[in-house]
Amino acid sequence: MKRNRIAKGFKVALLVVVASVVFGFVVKSLWNWLMPAIFGLHLITFWQGLGLFLLGKVLFGGFHGRHGGGGHWRGRMRARWESMTPEERERFRQGMKGCCSPFASSAIPRQQAVEENLR
Repeated sequence: MKRNRIAKGFKVALLVVVASVVFGFVVKSLWNWLMPAIFGLHLITFWQGLGLFLLGKVLFGGFHGRHGGGGHWRGRMRARWESMTPEERERFRQGMKGCCSPFASSAIPRQQAVEENLR
């Protein structure tokens, strides 16, 4: 069992290293292709590309896992949906059509539709 854990840990570490090298190379290549031509900036090295990738992850993505796809929000919405009566569900659907569809008629103002759905 312990040997299996060590092998799995080694595979994960190897995957992290390979992914870091690939993403660092991709960031460096994209930077060197676009930024000097568009903004007149200097070329960067692989390590600078890797640093930019890590900085972007910290600032915009973080390093947390995305287990479950929707997490806590999806579970709360599912529980709320299941507690609705069929009439409330239909009213919710109609309100969302009026507020979120790009081709919806503007008969119901957006704020009014949102307020109706929250009741």
